[in-house]
Amino acid sequence: MAARLLLVHSPLVGRATWELVAADLAGRGYQVGVPDLTGTVAAGPPYCPRQAEVIARSASGEPAIIIGHSGAGSLLAAAGALIGRVRGYVFADAGLPVPGQSWMDTVPPGLAAQLRQMADAHGWLPPWPQWWGEEALAELLPDPGLRRRFAAGCPRLPLAMFEEVHPPAPHWPDAPAAYLQLSEAYADQAAQARHRGWPVTHLASHHLAPLTDPGLVAGSLRELLSQLPRKP
Repeated sequence: MAARLLLVHSPLVGRATWELVAADLAGRGYQVGVPDLTGTVAAGPPYCPRQAEVIARSASGEPAIIIGHSGAGSLLAAAGALIGRVRGYVFADAGLPVPGQSWMDTVPPGLAAQLRQMADAHGWLPPWPQWWGEEALAELLPDPGLRRRFAAGCPRLPLAMFEEVHPPAPHWPDAPAAYLQLSEAYADQAAQARHRGWPVTHLASHHLAPLTDPGLVAGSLRELLSQLPRKP
């Protein structure tokens, strides 16, 4: 049975991140799922286990390859443990799993402090696109219609989600993995992947390339998938 591809968006944004890439891959005969994590951020803690459950349900009991973008990367170990039939992991400009740590533990102290200052009295942050301003988002997504659709799918975010410690993952990675670097911001993570001996592809693009260059991203993913060793 061919593995189902699960394209997982960062909990900070919405599933629009992957929709165009998913359509490209589905058109080439792949079984593709795009789990929607946006409802998990308003449901309260625990965030990571609930998000991992949503990802696992989207596998529908089939063997799966999990492909995570950006903030989804840290969820892949927990999701894979629930699925149990993972054939591979691909990180697309994504952080790697951080069992036993929170997001706040892994970022520079200045960024952690900035987020805490942005939170309102009830512990809520504005949607991710508002963190950077309209001009910065327009540089990544020049098309106004695409930019509006993307921003409309991005939820308000609970500060507690960034402070939550991710569950342990003693058996991860339990399947082959690969890395797709889209921007220089993720050069360190790509270097870690190379050090682990994973296949790595570097596209000279930007963090939201799945939205603006879906064909290019889909092609790079297909190439990486072809390089993943087959799990017995």
